[in-house]
Amino acid sequence: MKRELEVILDSTHDAMIAVDKNGIITLFNKAAKKLTNLEGMKVLGRYITEVVTNSRLPFILETGKSELNQKQPLGDIAIVTNRMPVKDDAGKVIGAVAVFRDITEIKELAEEITNLKEMQSMLQAIFHSTEDAISVVNEEGIGVMINPAYTRLTELKEEEIIGKICTVDIAEGESIHLKVLKTKMPIKTARLKVGPARKEVLADAAPMIVDGELRGSVAVLHDLTEIKRLTYELDQAKKIIRKLEAKYTFEDIVGEDDQLLSAIDRAKKAAVTSATVLLRGESGTGKEIFAHAIHNESNRKYRQFVRVNCAAISENLLESELFGYEEGAFTGARKGGRKGLFEQANGGTIFLDEIGEISLSTQAKLLRVLQEKEIVRVGSSTPININVRVIAATNLDLERAIKRGAFREDLYYRLNVIPIIIPPLRHHKKDIPLLVKHFIKKYNQEYGRFVKDFSEHALKKLMDLEWKGNIRELENFIGRAMINMKFNEMVIKSMHLPIVEEKIQKETNKSLEWIEHNDEEKKTLEEIVNISEKAYIEKILYENDHNKTKTAKDLGISIRSLYYKLEKYHIE
Repeated sequence: MKRELEVILDSTHDAMIAVDKNGIITLFNKAAKKLTNLEGMKVLGRYITEVVTNSRLPFILETGKSELNQKQPLGDIAIVTNRMPVKDDAGKVIGAVAVFRDITEIKELAEEITNLKEMQSMLQAIFHSTEDAISVVNEEGIGVMINPAYTRLTELKEEEIIGKICTVDIAEGESIHLKVLKTKMPIKTARLKVGPARKEVLADAAPMIVDGELRGSVAVLHDLTEIKRLTYELDQAKKIIRKLEAKYTFEDIVGEDDQLLSAIDRAKKAAVTSATVLLRGESGTGKEIFAHAIHNESNRKYRQFVRVNCAAISENLLESELFGYEEGAFTGARKGGRKGLFEQANGGTIFLDEIGEISLSTQAKLLRVLQEKEIVRVGSSTPININVRVIAATNLDLERAIKRGAFREDLYYRLNVIPIIIPPLRHHKKDIPLLVKHFIKKYNQEYGRFVKDFSEHALKKLMDLEWKGNIRELENFIGRAMINMKFNEMVIKSMHLPIVEEKIQKETNKSLEWIEHNDEEKKTLEEIVNISEKAYIEKILYENDHNKTKTAKDLGISIRSLYYKLEKYHIE
């Protein structure tokens, strides 16, 4: 029995020393020998102060009183010790015992406890202060924690969630917590309706794994109503900003092809000058984006940027729109006259899109603006000095137009100071993946979608197309593909790509069949002609990949007539 007691005492982590009533050591366990550096020495039977010189056990024997939690030096260390007398049944002191430990260990333990408490407090503060609505359930799907943001979003109190199954807050949809607990896999952007107000939310959830075991699930809810409101406000702000300044910068021009990079480099060099720039390229290659970017890179970026589609304004109005007019200059002229677009752009940039469509008479007036840096309003003879940077753009072969006598050669040389040729998309198809990702991001914001990627097969189909409508056609293609997707689909596949030709053909056939077979309702000849005309314009426009100049030529009408009919029939 005595041997068993010695083994137990030697196994304890606390150091223990006991003496009899005469101060002779009767117990000195291994922990005590280790702390006093007396391992391997015989200490039993010796007087206590011979072994531990500053021991207070003799004082305990003398007073019969305990000393608890006392700090004391012991060689190179400090200890905290409890010293107590040992008494017999009659209360007589028959010995004393000291139990002590290295104070360093106690300090480290205390620091760990303090750090743990601080960390716990910090995590709790973060959990309660975050604006994200968070809920936590255990491995059985029972609610164990929610934060204030969660109660605000769901309008449910803690007692309605804690201790209840995790489906209690769901008004519509499946519990993402239960899915996570079943699959042990995270869930992203699930759409649910929660709480009595049936608020629409986007929810993410992930499993909590501790030491390799599933211990529960944590979910974060985002108020979709708030996201939609903020998106709307952002769109409105963007619209306001777009009215005040150019929208795009060189960062919005996406691509890594050498031809495109060369055009960008040339445009950047042009931007730091005030020289006239002529942007050339097919319809849909991004000439307008280049014009915006040049303006925003120049020292005029804080001044007005005015865009003019020369083909969309009738010939009778174009001159007065560009140069303004005086009161009484023509029937219907505004009282007091009106500033033209060149005057509005004074100090800034004017972008003359489709410059090849203007008449020879207007070309002559434009030449004077470029040569003399002044304009003359319609109905006036007084020149007005202006300081405007001109950027022009065309998809026409101006050299051929000069030979035909449709474009002034002297104006051509004034415009062609810094020519920049923008390559068609079919010449840099390797940029299609980058452009697709760019348009996905754009339409995610506009449509409130969460599309992330496109399949290899869908990409191959995109790479195989000729893209006669260039980047504008590709952008339209991606936008329509995303509309064809279900809301929870995140990858564009071949099945989502719009089959434009079939759609246009069906609409054309439907219109023509109606003309041939519909006898339920009488139509006037004009209505029948309009239906047929709209269908045929849509067909030719598609065959020309929305190249309006070529479409007008094939239809045998002027470009202005085509713009009028597109507006009349609401053709995009």
